[in-house]
Amino acid sequence: MRRFLNLFLRLAPAWIIAVSVLASPAWAGAGPDKLRIAYTQFPPIEYQSERGEPAGPFIELTRKVVEEAGYEAEFIFLPVSRIYLYLKNGTIDLWPGLAGIPGLQGEALESWINAFPVQLNAWYLEGSDALTHFRQLKGKTVIVISGYTYGGLISWLESKEYVTLTKAPDSRAALEMLKLKRGDYALDYVQPLEEILTHPTDSRIRSSELRSRYAAWLYSLAIPRAASLRDELDDAYLRLVARGELPPVREPGSDYIIPGFPDGPR
Repeated sequence: MRRFLNLFLRLAPAWIIAVSVLASPAWAGAGPDKLRIAYTQFPPIEYQSERGEPAGPFIELTRKVVEEAGYEAEFIFLPVSRIYLYLKNGTIDLWPGLAGIPGLQGEALESWINAFPVQLNAWYLEGSDALTHFRQLKGKTVIVISGYTYGGLISWLESKEYVTLTKAPDSRAALEMLKLKRGDYALDYVQPLEEILTHPTDSRIRSSELRSRYAAWLYSLAIPRAASLRDELDDAYLRLVARGELPPVREPGSDYIIPGFPDGPR
């Protein structure tokens, strides 16, 4: 019995390490030349295809820039809430997402490169008033997509008693709820919603621009090389632009915000 106990104590550290490795995600041990890149369901910009593969123009752009920088991309499909968590704890290296997310301030480092604009609109039925000032949402019911933070706007809306929020599981459901008059406006990004405006009754849908933002790469500040990694990928992007393989960098400060928007023009 004593011999067995001594053998167990000698082997225990190795056994614990083995169990820890097996219990961790298979992609948690990416090598120095492999980047763990999260992506989510945000078609057509980035999404998981029917074959379970990463797809969309932001995915292809990311793959091209990462390869130009000398790295191998390992894409990991995750819900947005998990992406936020993994950026904060360093489980992933970066995410091709949207700039200016309040919940990631101090947790993620944004690229200097503004990849391309992403526009948030208020969608409404023909015959309703177009939104020309954000105060028009007072007393209205607004349909929002579950899991979207809208760059922190959702928290602001939830804190206001004069706006009623109702949630839809996805963009298609939001449109159908709007047509059933379960809300006065639906908040959704132009790129994913325009992809599904294919039903005959969708011709009744109109929209007003609320805010334009830009897509960017967000690097986890929990990894020591975040700043150097950002510089490497930004430089790689600029090399591709110089060779004519990518469009020029977007000018900063060209974002649009509707009057009355929180922290925007009044």
